[in-house]
Amino acid sequence: MKQRLKLILMGLTIALALFALWQVQHTADQVRESEEAKIRLWANAIAQRNRMAEATQHFFHEATIDEHRKMRLYTDILQSFNDPDQNLDLRFSLAYINYIVDSAHTPIIITTSRDSLITVPKELAGQKLEGALMEEYSQNPPFHYRIWGMPMTLYYKESQYYTQLRQVLTGFTRSFLTEITNNSVFVPVVIVDSSRTRPIAIGNIDSVEVSNPARLLPRLEAMASANAPIEIVLPDNSHAYVYYEDSPLLRSLRWVPLFYFFIGLVLVIVAYYIFRTTRTMEQNRIWVGLAKETAHQLGTPLSSLVAWKDYLRGKEFSEEYAVEVEKDLHRLETITHRFSKIGSVPELKEENVAEAVGQAIAYLQSRAPRKVRFAMAFSEGETFVAPLNNYLFQWVIENLCKNAIDAMEGDGTVTIAGSQDARYIYIDVSDTGRGMSPSVQKRIFDSGFTTKSRGWGLGLPLAQRIVNQYHRGRLFLKYSVPGQGTTFRIVLKKK
Repeated sequence: MKQRLKLILMGLTIALALFALWQVQHTADQVRESEEAKIRLWANAIAQRNRMAEATQHFFHEATIDEHRKMRLYTDILQSFNDPDQNLDLRFSLAYINYIVDSAHTPIIITTSRDSLITVPKELAGQKLEGALMEEYSQNPPFHYRIWGMPMTLYYKESQYYTQLRQVLTGFTRSFLTEITNNSVFVPVVIVDSSRTRPIAIGNIDSVEVSNPARLLPRLEAMASANAPIEIVLPDNSHAYVYYEDSPLLRSLRWVPLFYFFIGLVLVIVAYYIFRTTRTMEQNRIWVGLAKETAHQLGTPLSSLVAWKDYLRGKEFSEEYAVEVEKDLHRLETITHRFSKIGSVPELKEENVAEAVGQAIAYLQSRAPRKVRFAMAFSEGETFVAPLNNYLFQWVIENLCKNAIDAMEGDGTVTIAGSQDARYIYIDVSDTGRGMSPSVQKRIFDSGFTTKSRGWGLGLPLAQRIVNQYHRGRLFLKYSVPGQGTTFRIVLKKK
């Protein structure tokens, strides 16, 4: 029973350890898949950002052409004042060209050949067109024209609306990229161009590490050894590659199985040590018990022989005396055989079970208290034959009967009943004693457990071992109720 319990506990421990390792590995795989999905999403977001940047660039290119067209229209209307043949309403024309300029919100500066400022934004009044101001208004080619013979030049820069829109889009693009980079699940990520030498975007990596190709290439190789790079297509149909490493969380999870393995190994070593210590203690109790059992077994026939010696001193011998002495000598021989079989594989022979039980009862009956009665109940006309070692099997019957006598406190009936079917023989040893409580019933086959003041708790464990291991049968408690008696059952295989 203990061996089976040990195997069950060991099996459960191994099963739990394997389940824990599988669970950790499964969690790590899920984290890895989640990280890869987020990296792909991050890479696609970068590609979308590039598409947005290209669309923004195209928009401002078209806006620049549109502004240039408006400025050309503005100068053409101004030059139309030079034609005296055209009947133009000067007020209307001036209002129209001012509407064009104001609606576009395009800052302009008109100068004469002497670089005197004629038309400027109010905030620039009184300044000269030179230095930083000249550089600011020279972003677009100027327009040269004449009005009433006077050469003039028109400088302009980007519309205020477009400038504000450019700032908003640029800020949005930068914040979008920063948000994506900072929320890439703390995974170190680098996106490089098709040449794999120029970083396009980085995340959770110190920029110093990828600042030059000499440091970038080794880092990319290390990343590629951990995870295969992901290829993405940019808006200009060029290719980029996403390199990434495992997150700190995933790297930590990789060590968890080793940690579990180490803990499991420690637990196995501790459990083995405890089981080994327990087994050693149990063996020590068995050896002590065997010594006591030997003394107990030898004590009965030796006491009988001493009594016969004193009784026969000075008397004439008769055949009856010789028979009784012969019984005790035979008992000593039986005890010797029993102990010689312990620890070795006993030889089993086809024996009559009823006769073996009768022999054990015959010896006990003459030496038991007078108020103890023995009854055998085997079906008449049936032969009960099974492979037995007679010496050991009778020892089992004697141990069960002695326990029954102790339970009845020397007054009661011990019944040995036999029955059989096609495969098994059943032997029930019952008494009319005090019975056992449920707590005692659970421990009666534990080595060293006893309820007797002078007991040593080895009789039932030895009996169970003889039946279960040596005879490949079963010995178990069938019935016990306090105040109503106890029944043990032996099950023997016929073949």
